[in-house]
Amino acid sequence: MKNRRTNIHAPKAVVVACDLITPYGCGIDACWNGLLSGKTAINILDRFDTEAFQTKKAAVIPDLNLAQNDSLVMQMLKPLLKKASAVIPKDALLILATTTGEIDILEKHVLSGKGNAAKSAPRYLLEKAQCLSGIKAPGIIVSEACTSSSSAIAQAAAMIRSKERDCVLIVACDIVSEFVFAGFSSLMALDKDTAQPFDKNRSGLSLGEAAGFVLVMSKERAIQERKSVIGEIAGWGLTNDANHMTGPSRDGSGLALAMNKALNSAGIHADAVGCIAAHGTGTVYNDAMEMRAFRSVFASGAVPTYSIKGGIGHTMGAAGLVETVVALRSLKEELVPPTVNLRIADDEANGWVSNEQYTFDSPVTISINAGFGGVNSALVLKKWDRQQL
Repeated sequence: MKNRRTNIHAPKAVVVACDLITPYGCGIDACWNGLLSGKTAINILDRFDTEAFQTKKAAVIPDLNLAQNDSLVMQMLKPLLKKASAVIPKDALLILATTTGEIDILEKHVLSGKGNAAKSAPRYLLEKAQCLSGIKAPGIIVSEACTSSSSAIAQAAAMIRSKERDCVLIVACDIVSEFVFAGFSSLMALDKDTAQPFDKNRSGLSLGEAAGFVLVMSKERAIQERKSVIGEIAGWGLTNDANHMTGPSRDGSGLALAMNKALNSAGIHADAVGCIAAHGTGTVYNDAMEMRAFRSVFASGAVPTYSIKGGIGHTMGAAGLVETVVALRSLKEELVPPTVNLRIADDEANGWVSNEQYTFDSPVTISINAGFGGVNSALVLKKWDRQQL
């Protein structure tokens, strides 16, 4: 079966730098090794009183402190972006992806009357990220529920393919706040213990927090500047199934359409995909919807599938970026990480997911996300062969 081609002469969007801070610790290695260990970073939460909520657990970064002058997000972004500022071109376009940004500034004002609530607006966080990264031009904000950062990566790749830009920095961040925790608890969406993506006995998600960045360039600029290429954003697809404010479409048709759009954008057939980086929240309806979408797109048989949310929880707007970075590492290592907390696979997921790591030999993976409002995103990622330079 031959690959489809869109525009073979369009610039390729390649990832040349990335980094993370997750509940497993600082750096990509900490996250990757944490997932491979099979141990969860979801633990008892002591950041605020959880007595009235559905669970007492979440995956948080231990060193973050509400008592500090900086917001929790800035406590993540400062070390991350200061360390990377030397490799970030000053002419890059900055895209900030987040759902609630510095929500703790607003919370502090509401609960204690301290601080300026207006300063919690995302535009102030965008300015701070711009300053930390050293980027001169104004950036843009993408806030699209749990597909925020994957949609931002898609936008960056589209800008490069269309020659609108040749360098884009995507920064993503979200925290576990009392406001967000209370919201998900009121929806009865939280697992009382820890999330079990694709498990037969799953009962909800666990919240998590993370920050990270991905620097995307055109292949031509990467070559010119002698950058090491980590992987290619080969294709993308975005849809909205307009099903419900919070619930996914039960038949998975919106997500399947996003995946097919991504494959068409990449000029790749479904049978070339070696593994799926699933959204996999651990809620009953989300995981079932995803499996229906996967079975629709990959009709020829099971494709190795995993979710990282049993390890670091659902990091909301940052989820897509974290999962993209993990998927690129998965391609490099030719390894499918285990789905942490999976014990007994649901009937629909049986044969697709595993709580053990295993190898695969395809240079292509697909990373997908879904979010409130019916939004769906899919990114086709390709392993980079040095011969392509």
